[in-house]
Amino acid sequence: MTDRNAEAARRALDTLLRNAHSRTVMLRIPAPAIAGDNTEQLGLNTPQFQDVELTPAVFRTASAQATKDGGAQRELLLSATTIEDLTGSHNFASADALFATAFGVLIDDTLLAIVSAEEIEAGGTICGYRITLREPAISI
Repeated sequence: MTDRNAEAARRALDTLLRNAHSRTVMLRIPAPAIAGDNTEQLGLNTPQFQDVELTPAVFRTASAQATKDGGAQRELLLSATTIEDLTGSHNFASADALFATAFGVLIDDTLLAIVSAEEIEAGGTICGYRITLREPAISI
């Protein structure tokens, strides 16, 4: 696939996500460490997190699957453009590293755990990401 076609595929997915009932969700990632802080280096401080905005994002509830603990698995579709901007601005080596260190995704005041992250490709170019999320178990 030529660079022009690859860029067209990425833009097409970005447009589809923006127009398919997209929403803004928050990715909860660890806050940057403070250099020279002895209490942080010794692990005495409570870990800090920051929420960063992910948009456009499509949250798919139609294919919810119940898990053995009573929670449900759902899918979140994200733009590769958004993820690349985020990995660069927060000094992550890759999208895999970003999703591996993330604490979860905040959707409508509910924190969902990241189960897996898959690349969506078109012609060998990453256009987006399909994130599988697990809702917290419902206790009665």
